[in-house]
Amino acid sequence: MASEPGIQIFVTDRDGIVTKITSNPSQENLMQLLYDNDMDIEASCGGCASCATCHVFIGTDWHSKLPKRDSIEDILLEFQEHFDPLSSRLSCQVLLNESMDGMSLRIAPEE
Repeated sequence: MASEPGIQIFVTDRDGIVTKITSNPSQENLMQLLYDNDMDIEASCGGCASCATCHVFIGTDWHSKLPKRDSIEDILLEFQEHFDPLSSRLSCQVLLNESMDGMSLRIAPEE
């Protein structure tokens, strides 16, 4: 879980607007952080990795700081029209940690 004062993430929304958001200790994963900050993440399954409505693109320069995609995440993402094998992630599967401070990501287009 992220600790105080929180990590900062730079989010590019679907309109190309960049917003800096900061985590709080109650947010365990990236989806919760995005959802709580009204970043247009539907998260219809509530973070159960069963819908892909929290799809984001994270640059390859951050991959070493993120957990690898598991097979369920891979399957869900591969069916997305905007799937990018290098940068697509389900934000519900990315647990927040201090090493992500300053990370930039982009919200995937709606399917």
